[in-house]
Amino acid sequence: MVYPFNQKTYIMTTIADRLANAQHRIEQAAQISSRNADEIQLLAVSKTKPNADILAAYAAGQRRFGENYVQEGESKVNALKDSCPEIEWHFIGPLQSNKTKIIASHFDWMHTVSREKIASRLNDQRPKDLCPLNICIQINISSETSKSGTTPEELKSLASKIDQMPNLTLRGLMAIPTATSDKELQRDEFQQLQALYQELKSLYPQVDTLSMGMSNDLEQAIEQGSTMVRIGSAIFGAREKR
Repeated sequence: MVYPFNQKTYIMTTIADRLANAQHRIEQAAQISSRNADEIQLLAVSKTKPNADILAAYAAGQRRFGENYVQEGESKVNALKDSCPEIEWHFIGPLQSNKTKIIASHFDWMHTVSREKIASRLNDQRPKDLCPLNICIQINISSETSKSGTTPEELKSLASKIDQMPNLTLRGLMAIPTATSDKELQRDEFQQLQALYQELKSLYPQVDTLSMGMSNDLEQAIEQGSTMVRIGSAIFGAREKR
């Protein structure tokens, strides 16, 4: 049986169970939306979680992991590079310009680029022996002052500049829509992101990633075209406060 995520009825007993349940939710949502589940990637958000949890998810077949904090992420990459060589590391948190070198040197993806300055530093600091860093532009679709992200109006200009940087590969968009129980507002923001994604995709053929949807709204995000859902608490449990 597949259980929708609800922290109050959190009955899955192991990380492998929860990971399987999250994957089943993705498959069911894809089926309802007449989509191929293979088009939708699961990014396991492991921020604040110990390496043992990542090892458990890796043993269960998970390969994509997302981290929000620079030093914590760097530590995990270094600690697990030998035991988990197939991990694809995604940085999904805010990034200050004085810490770009760590992300450029240790991660495979960067989801939260919203300024040319950050993109330029990542490009300049990417080691030459690594593949280009995959980039998602973060959109502040809800226009909340507390959230990072560029505006829809600034998207094309930033995308054009990133596309010209040889050590970066523009892959798509990422957003954190309004935390709300209002399904109409949620759907409207997801639809706006989908429209921006399709527009970007028409300009840059390598664009293939719309990173939206989390533990509580992945079904709605998949219905509106998400290609990557970021799942943390539904796999690893409630996050510890830093």
